[in-house]
Amino acid sequence: MNAELKVRDIMSSQVVCLSDQASLKDAHLLMQSRGVRHLPVISEEDGSFVGIVTHKKMVASVISLLNKYGTGALERKERFVPISDIVETEIQQLNSDQALCDVVDLFIGNKHGCLPVVNENKKVEGIVTSSDFIKLCAKLLKDA
Repeated sequence: MNAELKVRDIMSSQVVCLSDQASLKDAHLLMQSRGVRHLPVISEEDGSFVGIVTHKKMVASVISLLNKYGTGALERKERFVPISDIVETEIQQLNSDQALCDVVDLFIGNKHGCLPVVNENKKVEGIVTSSDFIKLCAKLLKDA
């Protein structure tokens, strides 16, 4: 892999974020409508990065509610689950200048599906997903 490639070279900069005041229902609707599997959560107060809501965690929470309350109450119950109940706050953060050769080890070693790209002011600049690495791999293989 080219040692000069940086996070900024493959990150998605058009990131769909979610407020830390949102509900599980908000996350569910946003993931469905935008076709994303990872939502960075930001503070409503100052826009700083709080954590990540993953599709896996969101689906597990919805299924748990479904099993507990049934389909009739699901939508109502989803609205009362704060996103803070499912947000992952202990997550590695990247910066856009990091070398991809270092970042790939984080993905492999920790089985991450995504990592947020956060600047020195704790603002989300982008996101790197495992799909971004697959796209890079495809490009490098085609160029070889």
